[in-house]
Amino acid sequence: MFPASFEYHVPKTVLEAVGVLAQHKDAKILAGGHSLLPLMKLRLAQPATLVDIGRIKDLVKIASDAHSTTIGALTTHALIAASQDLHARFPALVDAAKTIGDTQVRNRGTIGGSLAHADPAADYPAVILALGAEMHAMGVSGTRTIKASEFFTDLMTTALKSNEVLIEVRLPALAPRTGSAYVKFEQPASRFAIVGACACVTVDAMGVCTRASIGITGACATVKRATATEAALQGKQLNDATINAAAAQAAHSMDCLSDIHASADYRAHLVTVMTARAIKAAMARVK
Repeated sequence: MFPASFEYHVPKTVLEAVGVLAQHKDAKILAGGHSLLPLMKLRLAQPATLVDIGRIKDLVKIASDAHSTTIGALTTHALIAASQDLHARFPALVDAAKTIGDTQVRNRGTIGGSLAHADPAADYPAVILALGAEMHAMGVSGTRTIKASEFFTDLMTTALKSNEVLIEVRLPALAPRTGSAYVKFEQPASRFAIVGACACVTVDAMGVCTRASIGITGACATVKRATATEAALQGKQLNDATINAAAAQAAHSMDCLSDIHASADYRAHLVTVMTARAIKAAMARVK
């Protein structure tokens, strides 16, 4: 099928893109295009105006200082996967980027596009939530910051306004003796997560957990924190027994999805399994 007719704008700056969005209330942003274009071809989405931000070079970057790392919204999965800086600072993010789609998808798809689309089975949301990231968005009123915990609001819905452009993701530097990892049980054709888990764990010199943050994707309509597991890990000497016991609580209070790929009960089981694997993988990276 062919998409319906639409206007096509190619802004060269974020300000120009914001201006077009302000003038066209029904406009949609086009980044890598892997999510929007298939929907348009099937006419499940019929935006009257497309704003292609793919040529705004300022949105492609990975920059770090002592306090944080900033990733531009148009930075591709392939660039993230290949970044030695990110591998050293946030290996969980590299884990996620390496498992997205295939080579073509990783070289065209962008972190900003994935986050803004907010697919319930996407990989990045679990990592972004567990790492305590902030999203920076620009609109007609200027730039604002949205915490990851407030960004994903519902199924394929975010806190972004219709006239805003997601411009970057900022990750705070992790504390010493912190490890992070992302693992998933994937749908073999699409490689989306049936359930994915990101663990970010900090331990003291004796191996006692002082902080844990765990994000779960794929299980529910939107990304979730495994708060019961986080609390169960706190103050514990982390070994297989304590990790498994804490992970057994990961799906508590989660309303898991049921579809052709997995039942709600099976997803809840996978939440437990993937959470335990993520914590153990994160622990293996503590230095």
